[in-house]
Amino acid sequence: MSGNEASSETMTTSDNSTNVLKVNKARLKWACRRGMLELDVLFIPFVDEAYDDLSTQDQFTFERLLTCQDPELFAWFMGHETCEDSELNAMVQFILNRVKV
Repeated sequence: MSGNEASSETMTTSDNSTNVLKVNKARLKWACRRGMLELDVLFIPFVDEAYDDLSTQDQFTFERLLTCQDPELFAWFMGHETCEDSELNAMVQFILNRVKV
């Protein structure tokens, strides 16, 4: 394989990775759009500002958090209830600590 072919192949792989990340980020932002404004204002900025810095495990945990129902999420984030799943509860606390003013 010539140098140009290898360079072209590397750029294609890099471009594909970038596109996958953009699609994933767009999918996440869409999943962050909830039925409650209180959740939207937590999740959307979190994806924009902090998601990329999370470990892979924490990214999976955040994505799992997004599969929960809005009433559950609202109760956890407003402090009315505590999530029994320790990973999800840790993510809830992490997000809340990031947005404290």
